[in-house]
Amino acid sequence: MPSVLVIIPARGGSKGIPRKNLRPLNGKPLLHYAIHLALLSKYKPHVVVTTDDEEIGYFATQLGATVHYRDNALGDDDVTLDPVIYEAYVKTVERTNKAYDIVATLQPTAPLLSVLSFDGAIQRLGNKDIDTIISVGEEKYLTWQKRGEVFMPLYEARVNHRLLPKMYRETGGFLISRAESISNDSRIGSRVDLYVVPQEEAIDIDTHADWSICEYLLRRKTVLFCVSGYPEIGLGHVYNCLILANEILDHRIVFLVDSKSQLAFDKISESNYEVHIQTSEDIIDDISSLSPAVVINDRLDTTEDYIRALKSRAFKVVNIEDLGTGARHADMVFNAIYPEAEALPGHFVGSNYFCARDEFYLLKQKQFSNDVKSILITFGGVDPNNLTQKTLDAIYDHCVKAGIKITVVLGLGYKKEESLKRFLNVEISRNSKRISQFMQEADIAFSSAGRTIYELALTHTPSIIMAQNDRELSHVFAERKNGFLHLGLGSVLTRDAIQHAFLELVSQTAVRKQLFDSMNEIDLRSGKSRVVKLLKDLIAK
Repeated sequence: MPSVLVIIPARGGSKGIPRKNLRPLNGKPLLHYAIHLALLSKYKPHVVVTTDDEEIGYFATQLGATVHYRDNALGDDDVTLDPVIYEAYVKTVERTNKAYDIVATLQPTAPLLSVLSFDGAIQRLGNKDIDTIISVGEEKYLTWQKRGEVFMPLYEARVNHRLLPKMYRETGGFLISRAESISNDSRIGSRVDLYVVPQEEAIDIDTHADWSICEYLLRRKTVLFCVSGYPEIGLGHVYNCLILANEILDHRIVFLVDSKSQLAFDKISESNYEVHIQTSEDIIDDISSLSPAVVINDRLDTTEDYIRALKSRAFKVVNIEDLGTGARHADMVFNAIYPEAEALPGHFVGSNYFCARDEFYLLKQKQFSNDVKSILITFGGVDPNNLTQKTLDAIYDHCVKAGIKITVVLGLGYKKEESLKRFLNVEISRNSKRISQFMQEADIAFSSAGRTIYELALTHTPSIIMAQNDRELSHVFAERKNGFLHLGLGSVLTRDAIQHAFLELVSQTAVRKQLFDSMNEIDLRSGKSRVVKLLKDLIAK
């Protein structure tokens, strides 16, 4: 392992933000972040703060660094860093009588820089035939330059942002060189490599606006959604968590899916969130590696051991739609769909805690139609029992004869398209981004008993419900008083039973009107704001 010297320059006379290096940033002096990062490095560097200020020197000592008081001539505004760093390097070598392989300049003005990036740069310097490595941010802009009195473009053609050539801006975070490459005039050797840091790490504090941004980012916490989604259970958990994630803007949002949830991983990736898939044998290890403040589980029933393991790591824990033994030990539980046997503190149960997607809040008031002109069939992300085909078998012939439009919305995980090919007069949509519109246009809908029933109620669409599994049978909201005809477990229903329920609903306008009016009386629009407020309060604690 190379011997590393980290030199942190910290003048006392900063102009833009007075006493910047000692000013508290999120409760700690700015200087703390550079020293703390260096001391966390796996390379165990010798950390020296070079300063012209006694107070800065005192703080640096208290924070764990060695202090070098630079020559007075090196404290002027027009002095570059090269002689400052070189002098500190030479004096440190004399004082410690130690040779260093690598000399790193680490700036206090980059408080968001991570030890992962810093150590990665040192490793690359050791593994490649280079003399210097510099932290940079990657940028793509249409740029201009003034030449004399004329502004000239620095691009060849005005193209889409993603097609522009990459530009690299030094962040000032670190400049790391082999010791033999630095001198009083330069810290950069002849062979240079660039280390691209993430966008947030590239912030260099120069103005009060920069300071405010860093303050905000440092106060953010990591909120981890631990989610399951695969063919056997569908993607309802994923959709629910994406709704909540879109409402939490003040914190870092990360998703983690278990090893069999590639389907969930793909769906979350579409929304451009940071998402990881389980790699460790125990998912607790994957969770811990992401260092969350709060873990939000939406992955069916949890066990007591799982929740206790999370709590032992000081994570706050929120569970969604969880009837397992672990629910008793979570900080907060939301069961909008499934009832609980007893009232428990921190448990929020029932339709008051349903979270709808934004598209459902934009809908206009639906008008009841005496005639049935449009049918919607949607059985979730996967439809493991192929209730889509079963329903079409029961209603297709009547709808064709009566001129009733049939729309089928298939989920991302539906794999039985071959079974639908014979139904020619059907509009089929896959993984729709406008399911609310299809619901709004339908006079009758067929669906399973998951979260979709709340969406159907929001659109005031009388619906025939068939449960995909025993768990869905417990969903008490799917009742006649709320606008639904629940036929029971779909896998055991006969074609005649489905057809009879459908024809009865089509022919009895008064019954459909009663179901429509029942849905119209239910307030499901306030649930998301309730849940988000409770979550934000927990995160803030």
